[in-house]
Amino acid sequence: MSASSDAVPVDALELFAEVLSQSEQEAAIGDDFYDRLCSAVCRLAHLRRAIIFRYDPASRQVRAAGAHEIDIEGFAGANVSLDTLAIAAQALREDKVVEATGDIREGVPSEYRYLVPGPMRLVCGPMVAAGVAVGVIIADRSLDAPPLEPSERHLLWTLGKAAALASVARNVATQVETGRQLRQRIDLAREVHEGVIQRLFGISMVLDGAGDLPHEVRVRAASEIQAALGELREAIQRPLGRKPRATRTTFAAELKRQTNTNHDLSISFEAGAAANVPEELEPLAQSVLTEAIRNVRKHAQPSQVSVRTALADGTFVLEIVNDGVTPGRPQQPGMGLRLAAFEALQTGGIVEFGPRGGDSWQVRLVVPHDG
Repeated sequence: MSASSDAVPVDALELFAEVLSQSEQEAAIGDDFYDRLCSAVCRLAHLRRAIIFRYDPASRQVRAAGAHEIDIEGFAGANVSLDTLAIAAQALREDKVVEATGDIREGVPSEYRYLVPGPMRLVCGPMVAAGVAVGVIIADRSLDAPPLEPSERHLLWTLGKAAALASVARNVATQVETGRQLRQRIDLAREVHEGVIQRLFGISMVLDGAGDLPHEVRVRAASEIQAALGELREAIQRPLGRKPRATRTTFAAELKRQTNTNHDLSISFEAGAAANVPEELEPLAQSVLTEAIRNVRKHAQPSQVSVRTALADGTFVLEIVNDGVTPGRPQQPGMGLRLAAFEALQTGGIVEFGPRGGDSWQVRLVVPHDG
């Protein structure tokens, strides 16, 4: 084997090592990583531009995760699925790199055919690890370029495996972190019960007794109450939940994507409402919106979903209201909304959810904001 043919596997192996190392650092494996991966794919496999579509477990949607020489902002509200992209479906089904040449516009969703102005050579590599389909790498090269060589095809397939492995590793790391946070919450509940609750229970027993209390007993009770409040204050100031993961999109784009994806929900919002979302609250607002709409689909038969934001008097408010809830029927919010409520606590805010009269249900995020 020549030195030049050896260079490709070495480069691929180095990139594979980078994928693994960054997958252990959740904050470092954001969308910038996938941009770099797209750039590397184009450089090593001699492609012009590339984009990665990846399944996002948090939103349960396929998202554009990174790109090279393609404006990824145009895909913020994309409704991409295997039904709309045949070449991706084939690549994942057969777990191999698929190449299409010529006029391929019929196989591209109509809103993105402007990216395919004429005949071209399109390449799609699967991102599959341990039988789990994570996403695809889609790239193109000039029409007059030769078909992919076996080494280039194998390289693209290997890079897809590396990217998939990184995503799976991050999901495992997230599950481990979720378990750790759950243990912390259980420990917190136990500490509050054994300390604060027991102390207050003892005070209530004294106060419930017959007759007047001596001065020293009242002083002792007041001291115990202050001590209990201090312990409770210390406990609730601890980080109780996960911090919202940084996103590359915006609340406005997420709202547009939800509207495009959920055609039957008739989602409406006030003009310019999305502009009221402070930048530092974007991940939290997007998380609450996504979980609220997911909750709507699971527990209601709505004809209308309204979204409203407000930013006034030092407070940011997000409200999602839907109809179609059976009156009197118990409604249990999903785990996603409960986790979003923990996220809100990290910023000093709260998430409220419950019936709003008649057949309506409301999810409301309220967060202090001084901006």
